[in-house]
Amino acid sequence: TCVQLELLADTAGRGEHLEAIVDPADPDARPAPRPDLRRMLVPIGPVAVFGASNFPLAFGVAGGDAASALAAGCPVLVKGHPCHPGTGELVAAELAAALAQAGLPAGTFAHLLSAGHEVGVALVEHPDVRAVAFTGSRRGGRALMDRAAARPAPIPVFAEMGSLNPLVVTEAALDARGEAIAEGLVASVCTFGGQLCTKPGIVFVPATDAGDAFAAELAGAFEQREPEVMLSGAIRDAFAAGIARAAALEGAELVAGAAAGDEPPGFRSRPVVLRTWADRIGAPGMDALAEEHFGPGVVLARYGAPGEVVAALERLGGQLTGTLHAQPGEPGARELWDALTRVAGRVVFDGFPTGVSVTWAMQHGGPYPSSSDGAHTSVGPTAMRRFLRPVALQSAPAELLPAALRDGNPLGLARREDGVLRP
Repeated sequence: TCVQLELLADTAGRGEHLEAIVDPADPDARPAPRPDLRRMLVPIGPVAVFGASNFPLAFGVAGGDAASALAAGCPVLVKGHPCHPGTGELVAAELAAALAQAGLPAGTFAHLLSAGHEVGVALVEHPDVRAVAFTGSRRGGRALMDRAAARPAPIPVFAEMGSLNPLVVTEAALDARGEAIAEGLVASVCTFGGQLCTKPGIVFVPATDAGDAFAAELAGAFEQREPEVMLSGAIRDAFAAGIARAAALEGAELVAGAAAGDEPPGFRSRPVVLRTWADRIGAPGMDALAEEHFGPGVVLARYGAPGEVVAALERLGGQLTGTLHAQPGEPGARELWDALTRVAGRVVFDGFPTGVSVTWAMQHGGPYPSSSDGAHTSVGPTAMRRFLRPVALQSAPAELLPAALRDGNPLGLARREDGVLRP
């Protein structure tokens, strides 16, 4: 969380997020003389941020959404998540003190704590709010999107709404390092109780003896794990119900995990492995297999040819991540890689997607339904772009120009001048 704050602060301090562009007047331009045009990004205004249940810090009161909005120059109103009210209050106090120390107005930040929906609705519908940032479920994200679209003046909602994060394993990869893939997959699915938005939820494995051996190894490893701690009773119950719906479908079988009614006490769930066929993923009547099971569970989907995986990925739609375990130069690997690239915001080769680096190149956001707007990320400096809009100033006198657009570049920005990018 601190690394993220520091990176955004450094970026804003250098003015890199402004994307300043200066096109001086050119009386000889064709087909007509060109006026002086100067363009930059400006803050859109107050942003309502909905904190996530699973990241009290990194996606909480001072998390990526709030931090990137503040760095962009927008006031922020955070609706803290009721799963961790104490943490939210502590962070809010520190953030308010830091903003006051920096000399910013008192209205720059507000923390609202409520378990009900009324506060959230009021935030989205308030005429002064200019954008919404949300991390959570598809149902919650869609509700906010619909509310925001129904306003007299609609506003954008940047919602990250969960993902199945498909992972594809080829026959050659199993032959080369099947044991290592299984070990890494167990950690990726079960760490933090499987309650990460980048957890692999569906794994495509070959319908071969090697694929069946891999599934058996994975199931055995899941059975050896202790019950995982869940974030809340509601999340535990939703996970159990979702797994039960999926296991009841024709062509699906539970190969590891507890049967319904055999859950451990407390906010805990046993790790679960379901097995089915690739042609059932995303097929009519099989919705429960294509739902995000927010917890320590994974669906193994057997396939006979890469084309079956490609078709399943197209049925699933947008994802935050996609992963391919294959051997370099392996036939069919390019087809699978291209298919993952079409549906996912971040594509991983020979790894696991649960680690999200806070860097310039990170893309944490994918096509709908994983995100409401796949053109943006919620992690890294470019997350600020969500809360900025372009303004072009034409023939403005020097005294009305912001420093970022003045002649001589007084801020020393990297900016484009007369079509040339200058450091």
